[in-house]
Amino acid sequence: MSATPQKNRASRRVLAAAAGLATVGALVAAMPASAEGHDKGQGGHHAPGTVDVQLLSFNDLHGNLEPPAGSAGTVTETQADGTTKAVPAGGVEYLASSLRAARKGHPYSITAAGGDMVGASPLLSGLFHDEPTIEALNKIDLDVTSVGNHEFDEGATELGRLQNGGCHPVEGCYEQGKKFQGADFPYLAANVTDEKSGKPILRPYTVWKKDGIKIGFIGVTLEGTPNIVTANGVKGLAFHDEVETINKYAKELDRQGVKSIVALIHEGGAPASSAYDYDCDSPGAGDGISGPITEIAKGITPKVDALVTGHTHQAYVCTIPDPAGNPRLVTSASSFGKLYTDTTLTYDRRTKDIVRTAVKGAGRGHHPAPSNPVSANHIVTRDQAPASDMTALIARWNTLAAPIANRPQGYISADINGRGSTAPEKPLGDLIADAQLEGLAPADKGGAVVAFMNPGGIRADLVYKATGAEGDGVVTYGEAFTVQPFTNMMNVVDLTGAQLVSALQQQVSGSNEASPKILQVSKGLTYTLDMTKSGAARVVTDTIRLNGEAIDPAKTYRVAMNEFLAGGGDGFAALGQGTNKLVGASDLDLFNAYLAAHSTAAAPLAPPAADRITVIQ
Repeated sequence: MSATPQKNRASRRVLAAAAGLATVGALVAAMPASAEGHDKGQGGHHAPGTVDVQLLSFNDLHGNLEPPAGSAGTVTETQADGTTKAVPAGGVEYLASSLRAARKGHPYSITAAGGDMVGASPLLSGLFHDEPTIEALNKIDLDVTSVGNHEFDEGATELGRLQNGGCHPVEGCYEQGKKFQGADFPYLAANVTDEKSGKPILRPYTVWKKDGIKIGFIGVTLEGTPNIVTANGVKGLAFHDEVETINKYAKELDRQGVKSIVALIHEGGAPASSAYDYDCDSPGAGDGISGPITEIAKGITPKVDALVTGHTHQAYVCTIPDPAGNPRLVTSASSFGKLYTDTTLTYDRRTKDIVRTAVKGAGRGHHPAPSNPVSANHIVTRDQAPASDMTALIARWNTLAAPIANRPQGYISADINGRGSTAPEKPLGDLIADAQLEGLAPADKGGAVVAFMNPGGIRADLVYKATGAEGDGVVTYGEAFTVQPFTNMMNVVDLTGAQLVSALQQQVSGSNEASPKILQVSKGLTYTLDMTKSGAARVVTDTIRLNGEAIDPAKTYRVAMNEFLAGGGDGFAALGQGTNKLVGASDLDLFNAYLAAHSTAAAPLAPPAADRITVIQ
C-alpha cells in the first residue's frame, strides 16, 4: 500500500476541510478520486493467477448503536425440522466483533454498506445528529457506503457535514474541546445531482486498491427518494435512474482500467421467505425474490460483478441474471446491524476482473465445483464478546443523552408492537393515530375528526421490559423518540370525503399496489380491506365508516397527519391535496402528551385491540 490508512484518512480530512461547506457542489470537490483500502489481516501474498477478496457488507443500520429492543431486534432462522426461530441480533458492539472476526485470515478484505447508515435513528444517535454512528462506523473500519434516502432527512448540507466533519451549525459541538471529524469513508451518491450545476453532490464512485488489485464501487440511492423524504430534505437536488447512472459510471471505471466493479444500491426486494437463511435461488413456484431490485438488476451492465442492496430491510442472497444472461449476486443483510453478508470475490490478476461462474451446482446431495462469487448472510449474535471500544463509545454518548433519554413519559402493561408487527394494522399505529387525533381535535388546535399515520414512520416497538434502570412498563423519552425519531410537525387540513376515500385506495394501488402501505387510523374510522382483489378495489368502499357514519364524498373533513403525509409522501397524492392547513405540535410531543394523559404506574396503558381495519386475505 502506498499510504497507511491513517495518513490517507488524515489527508482526506484536510482536503475536505479546505473545501468547506459553502455549496452542495463544493462537496464533491472536497474528495480525492480514489480511496485506499484498509490493510486487514497479515499483508498480502501474491498468489499466481487469482486472489480471493473478501467483501463484508451490511445495510440500513439507522443509527442502532444499542441492540434494537423487542421483535425489531430479532432475525428469523430456519431450524433443522423446518420450523423457524427468532434469534436476538444486532448492536454495534456485536457488529464490530462479528466483522473483526470475519476479517481474520483475509489479507484482502473490504467492508461496504448499502445506505441508511443514519436517519430515523434511536435517541442515542438521533439526539446528536448521528455523529455517534459515524464515529462508530469509522472505528468499525467501514470502507465505503452508498447514500440511502434517510441520509437526506436533514438535507444535503447536513449530509456534507457528516462526510466532511465540523460541529452542528445550530447545536455546536457536543463534547468540550472535541470537533466532529466526519466520516473517514466515502459516501457515494452517483445518481444525486445539484439541480443548478448538474454535478453529483458527493463522489459517484471510489476505487479500493491493494497490491495491484483494484475494485470499483458505485453508490446510488433509489430514484424515488423525493417521494419518501420531506421536501426540505431533497430541496435543490435531482435524483436519477439507478440503472442508467450505474451503467454510465461502470463504463467510466472500465475506461480507467478498473474491471472489477460492485454496485451499492439503496433499493431492494422481498424474498419469498423472511428467514435469513432462505435459499433465494430455490426453483419452486413462488420462490425467489420480487420487488424493484429484480428489474434494476436485469438492466445493470455485465461490467458490474455484484450488487449490494438495501432499503427493504430484508435478508437475501440471490442470483439474478445480468443482461448477458450470466448469474450475478444480489445481496441484502436485513437492518439495524442484525446481519452481515460475507462474499468471496475471486479476482483474476490477468483480466483484472472478478471470476463469475454458474452459481448453483447439480444439487445438494452432490458436491459440485464451488460457484463464484460465493456469498452468505451471517447473524450478528449477542452471545459473542462485545467490542470494548464500542461499549465505551455507547457509554460516553449515553452519559450525554441520559438527562433527556431517561425521563419517564408513561406506562404500558405489555409490549405494544409497531415496527415488529407484520399485520397491516399495528397496535402502536393505532396508539400514535389516537394521540394525534386527541391533540389536534380541539377547535383551536385544528378541529381534526380523524388522523392518519404512515406505517414507515413507526421505527420501533414499545417494549414492556425495562431497557435501563427505569423499571418494567415505563416508557422513557428515549424509547418514545426511538418510535418516532423524525420530529415531524403535525398538519391539520381540509379534505373532501372523496379525497379521503382516494387516499385509502392509494394504500393498495398505484405505486403502493405491489407493496401496500397501510395507513394507521385513529379510533372511529373503520373499513374492510379485501386483499383477494387487486388495486383500488381492495378497499371495500361501502364499509368505510367514521364514527358509525358513511363518508360523504362531497363533505369536508378536518384530517390530522404529519407533514410528510400532508406533502403527498409515500404515494398518497390525495393527502397532498389538503387545504386550509394548520401546523400543530410535533408528532413526538403529541405522543408523549397522550402517554402522560392516559397512563399511570397504577393504571398502565394496554395495547390497543387493532380492530379498525378488517382484512380479508
